[in-house]
Order: sequence, then structure tokens, then C-alpha cells
Amino acid sequence: MQGGGPLPRPVDPAPLGGDQFPPINSVPLPGQGAMPDPMAERDPNGPSIASAEALQRLADRQAAAGEQGNSRVEGFEASIHRIKEQVLPRLLERVDPEAAATLSKDELAEEFRPIIGEVLAELKLTLNRREQFALEKVLVDELLGLGPLEELLADPAISDIMVNGPEQTFVERKGKLELANIQFRDEEHLFQIAQRICNSVGRRVDQTTPLADARLKDGSRVNVIVPPLSLRGTAISIRKFSAKPITLDMMAQGGSMSQKMATALKIAGASRFNIVISGGTGSGKTTMLNALSKMIDPGERVLTIEDAAELRLQQPHWLPLETRPPNLEGQGEITIRDLVKNALRMRPDRIILGEIRGSECFDMLAAMNTGHDGSMCTLHSNSPREALARMENMVMMSDIKVPKEAISRQIADSVDLIIQVKRLRDGSRRVTNVTEVIGMEGPVIVTQELFKFEYLDESADGKIIGEYRSMGLRPYTLDKAKQYGFDQALLEACL
Repeated sequence: MQGGGPLPRPVDPAPLGGDQFPPINSVPLPGQGAMPDPMAERDPNGPSIASAEALQRLADRQAAAGEQGNSRVEGFEASIHRIKEQVLPRLLERVDPEAAATLSKDELAEEFRPIIGEVLAELKLTLNRREQFALEKVLVDELLGLGPLEELLADPAISDIMVNGPEQTFVERKGKLELANIQFRDEEHLFQIAQRICNSVGRRVDQTTPLADARLKDGSRVNVIVPPLSLRGTAISIRKFSAKPITLDMMAQGGSMSQKMATALKIAGASRFNIVISGGTGSGKTTMLNALSKMIDPGERVLTIEDAAELRLQQPHWLPLETRPPNLEGQGEITIRDLVKNALRMRPDRIILGEIRGSECFDMLAAMNTGHDGSMCTLHSNSPREALARMENMVMMSDIKVPKEAISRQIADSVDLIIQVKRLRDGSRRVTNVTEVIGMEGPVIVTQELFKFEYLDESADGKIIGEYRSMGLRPYTLDKAKQYGFDQALLEACL
């Protein structure tokens, strides 16, 4: 045999599937940027790397649970707090509380300045200018305001304040909960502030009536629950509202909805569609209702009905109505249902209900069906279809004996649009569905979706990424929009 060169290398058999599929264990060359396969990184004796990371996150969360405890006042605030405790009793001896209550905060600060100087001299305390101004503010807040809550209420970045007893206060900033750096003197101090909030709107809270809904001067909603129902002391929950009214355009710019959705909702508000805003707690239902109300014609008479008045409409002809709890004898209660019945005799063009929870749903549907087009309400629900089921259940809960089919038909005839709002886990609030109610098909209410938010991914910093999709359907409410000259604009927004 004649050897003329190196022997040829044996040829590897073709991988399964031919050249179309590379071998599983092939390693990409540097710079090729191939994505690693999570299945390829699996330890034969344990979970994959992705699964291990998820398990580690769970372990970290379990270890961190319970670390956040009481609010701690530290540094400059702590020193002012200690001085206030010494100055306040002596100040009260020199001040007439009734006379002080008639003054504004600025006037009271002027009156206090020389008296505070005298008390500090007695206590042999020397303060610089910054400390003196801080002390004046704290003392005025204590006597006329809401004490430690004042600085949280003044912070525009805070949307929710949750006081869990005198030693722990949480706030919500940009959708995330965090511990606030304030503390109340004791349970009695916190209870006095809760009473001050309730008394300002004619409500009362004590051991006999331990639950109360109230509001602050700026319209912020307040809920108070006191012992014996609250086991950690008086609990105050404050839902703050933006000082600057939010519009649909601002929501679209902030990513809460698309521009086309904003256009469709503007047309719905202006064309007097009957709208139900559905969502969970803190999802932005009231904010959406306020934004939609800006599309109401200034010439229309609008009545709003709420448990604790928090809607702030910009219309000139707007009359807010508020329910009344029973007195100590259990009499004199005025419910939402009573107010809805009465509102129908007050010649309203639109009736807006802050929230429906029970039998008043039937009266609201009756209003929508009897010449009060453009009426709106909110309710708690997780989806548009669930909102319809909840409305059926609320009517059936009442003492009105109506067959379920008749209730479903009345809902289908009354409601034009359901707007679903949701607070996502990254703290953002978005409009996830805009759904039309078309009518009945047998015993079922038929709906069609005009817009939908579709979840795509999550960014490295935890922000949810998604897109607003138009379903490309012709709106069933086009004829209603045509009466106001918005049919073409609505069609273009939905397609």
C-alpha cells in the first residue's frame, strides 16, 4: 500500500434533523452572542439555575419578613420632638384653646412666637433659627392641625397614609409601600387626632361607634377604626388626591392608557354613554371618574352621591350629596339608596355614584334607563365580565323580587361601557380593558372588547412592559356617538 499523506478524519454522523438543528452541546464562540439555554444549565442533581434564583428570592423574602417594625424618629426631627414634649404643656397653660381655634395657622404662629421664647427661657433651652421655626410648626400642627400627619399630607409624592397604631405608620410613594419617619406620642394622642378628623365633617368615632368614614378639607378620603375592633390601637387610612386635577390626556402621557383609548373615553364621556368603572381597591377608579367628568357639558345638571364625598367635579352645575350614618339611638340613617331615589326628583341630567355595593344598583340602573343618559358609577371587580355578574348579584341581594333574566336584560339595556382599571404589581395603574355591553343572547349578556392591555415582559428594575391593543372592532355605540357628531372620530380611534 502506498502512503501519500495523512489519513482522512472519520466524518461525524449528521446530527438528528440534519444541518437545520445544531448539536445541543455546541458552545458558541466568543462574540457570537448566543442566548444560553436554561435547560442546558440544569444540574442533573438539582434544579435549573433559573429555578434556583427564584427559590433564592423566596428565601430572601422569608428572611426579610418582620424586619420592618416601628417608625423611628431620628436626628433633627427627634430633637425637635423631645423639645416639643417639654414646651407643649407649659404653652397650653398660657393659651386659651377656644381663642386659638379661631385663628389661622399663620396667625397662631405669630401669637406663639413670643410665648415660645418665654417657655424656652424658663426651660433654659437655646435654639437656632431653623430649630425655632421647626418647633413653631410642630406646635401649631399639634394644636390646630393633625400633628405628625401634617408633614405626610404636605408631601405631594405620597398617595396613601396608613397608621397602624401610635408606633407604626406606612406611606405609599410611587406605588410602593415604605415605613414613614413619624411617631405619635401615645394611643391617646392618635385617638384625639382621629376624633378631630371625624368631628370636622360631622361624624363621630368612639368605643360605641368604632368605625367611621370621613374626608379632609382637600377632599382626601379617611377611614378610621378604633379599639376594641383594632387590636394595635387606632388605625387611620388616608387616600390622598392630587392637588392638580388629572385629565385623560395626562393619563395617556403617563402610560395609564394609549392615546386612542383616551380619545374613545373622551367621546364616551361627551356622548353621554352610561359608564361603569370597575377595579380593585386603590386601582384608580375615583381618579378615572374625575377625569371622565371633565367631558360633561357645562350646561348639564350633575348630582354625585357618595358615602364620603371625594369626587371633585369641575362643572359649574354640580351638586354633591353624602350619606348620613345612624345616630346613637340607631335612627336617622340616610343610605345611598335613599339619596338615589331623592335625586331622581331633583331634575338631574346625570347621576354619578361614587361606588355601588348593594341594592342601590337597581335604582342606578333605573336612572340610566329613564332619561339620565351619561350616568356613571364605580364598583369593585376584577374583570368586565365579573362586574356584570356582581351587578346582577347586588340587585338580587335587595328586597326586590325580580327574575334573574329581567335583571340581566335591564343591565344590558342600561350600561354602554365598562372600563376596567388595575393596579399592577410594579405600582403602576393602567386601564386594562374597555368593553362594550351589546345586549342579550338568550340568558347571557353579550359584550365586545374594544381595547386591551397585553402584558409582554418585565424590565430588570421590576417595571411591567406591555402594549395597549385596539381589537379592531366596529363600536356598537356608534349610533349614540353619531347623535353628538363623534361617530367618525370614535370609529377611527377603535380601528
